[in-house]
Amino acid sequence: MTELVYKRILLKLSGEALAGAAGFGIDPAVTARYAADVRELHDAGVQVAMVVGGGNIFRGVWLAQGGGVDRVTGDQMGMLATVMNSLAMQDALHRAGVPADVLSALPVGQVCEPYASRVAVERLQQGRVVILAAGTGNPFFTTDSAASLRAIEVGADILIKATKVDGVYAADPLKNPQAEFYPRLSYHRALAENLQVMDTTAIVLCRDHAMPLRVMNVNKAGALLRLVRGEAVGSLLDNGVDNGAH
Repeated sequence: MTELVYKRILLKLSGEALAGAAGFGIDPAVTARYAADVRELHDAGVQVAMVVGGGNIFRGVWLAQGGGVDRVTGDQMGMLATVMNSLAMQDALHRAGVPADVLSALPVGQVCEPYASRVAVERLQQGRVVILAAGTGNPFFTTDSAASLRAIEVGADILIKATKVDGVYAADPLKNPQAEFYPRLSYHRALAENLQVMDTTAIVLCRDHAMPLRVMNVNKAGALLRLVRGEAVGSLLDNGVDNGAH
């Protein structure tokens, strides 16, 4: 059996990733596919924590900017959207035979448990997937920032941001196919070049706590398992030295 390089991970999925081709809502076929990928990790002995965004259902900042709704209220609505997505992922994981718990930063006791880092670590050690919902529980913070914070709190070996592209590029590769690909870059460079890998707060948290970040295409079969076994999948961001494109 191939040795694991990363034994505890935090996987960040965007809400849009759950929507599939429809672009909104939750596609059960998509959640089932992600659950199958997580099951591969679980069966290999990886401890998996997850943070799922809520953009497929609601983004508070959109309503605040375009609809005149108070930003705090909008962000609270967005946090509840992440709870809905987390429950959908929990259900998909249960159907795949993977034990999973949703822990929420907002108190919604009738549907899931409150988040506490100690509880999350205990569940991970028990071999359960933990899905960390409702962001940080505070307005004005994105789920990217929540993912960085939670990765640090639970002592993850690496934070993995799942995307629909192969990693970090100098520009959007879907708009510019000639954009330079970065197999590895420092947090300093990502911030200096404003590469939009994650929001600034999320990157600074990772930088200051030496949390490595992998940005990868989650839609490639077996990519997550190859990554935790040490393969250079996607782009690595850390406090090390930058290198050039392929």
